[in-house]
Amino acid sequence: MATKIRLQRHGKKGKPYFHIVAADSRAKRDGRYIERIGNYNPNTNPATIELDFERAVHWLQVGAQPTDTAKAILSYKGAIYKNHLLKGIAKGALTEDQVNKKFDAWLSEKEGKVQAQVDSIKSADEKVKADVFAAEKAINEERANLIASAQSALAAEAAAATEAAAAAIAAEKAAAAEAAAPAVVEEVAAPVEEAVAEAPAAVEEVAAPVEEVVAEAPAAVEEVAAPAEEVVAEAPAAEEKAEDSSEEEKA
Repeated sequence: MATKIRLQRHGKKGKPYFHIVAADSRAKRDGRYIERIGNYNPNTNPATIELDFERAVHWLQVGAQPTDTAKAILSYKGAIYKNHLLKGIAKGALTEDQVNKKFDAWLSEKEGKVQAQVDSIKSADEKVKADVFAAEKAINEERANLIASAQSALAAEAAAATEAAAAAIAAEKAAAAEAAAPAVVEEVAAPVEEAVAEAPAAVEEVAAPVEEVVAEAPAAVEEVAAPAEEVVAEAPAAEEKAEDSSEEEKA
């Protein structure tokens, strides 16, 4: 039975992750498998690889053939290199100590390269974030300047509109005052004209009693003169009576 080391797809559309399995080459890609020896998640940066190293080396030693992607993953983790060194032990070209030293040296170098790659990715991400932040800050400052200028323009327009409205109100009040002035003059002039018109009538009313008094004066004089004349006429008669009485006393 031909055995292959391959990837078995899982996950949702656009976000896949894979199981690393040893399976029969005649089985479907996502079908039954013999053993699951790891996981591979390409959605992270760098990609996340979890591998059972000993079981991967075992399957390579028994003749399992990895697919291209699986081979790249196994090479990245050092399983292919370790299998190569173990073949050297089987041929007698290398000892186990030499294999361990060689593999430890390779693993140390590989970890250094991986860490350098992680650091470069991290620095690149930080640079991208810094650039994005700077761009957003510039956009926000420009937007704030535009808003401030717009607010200044609106404030100026509002002030101008207020001044225009005040001027219009003042003009309306002045026009109303000018329109009301002739009416006030007419209202003041009307009583004056009425007083002037009524003055002759008042003079006539005052003159009428005076004329009546003047007309009645001769009658009063005549009435006063009549008693006086009667008194004058009665005076000789009184004197005569007085004389008669005196003569009788003498006799």
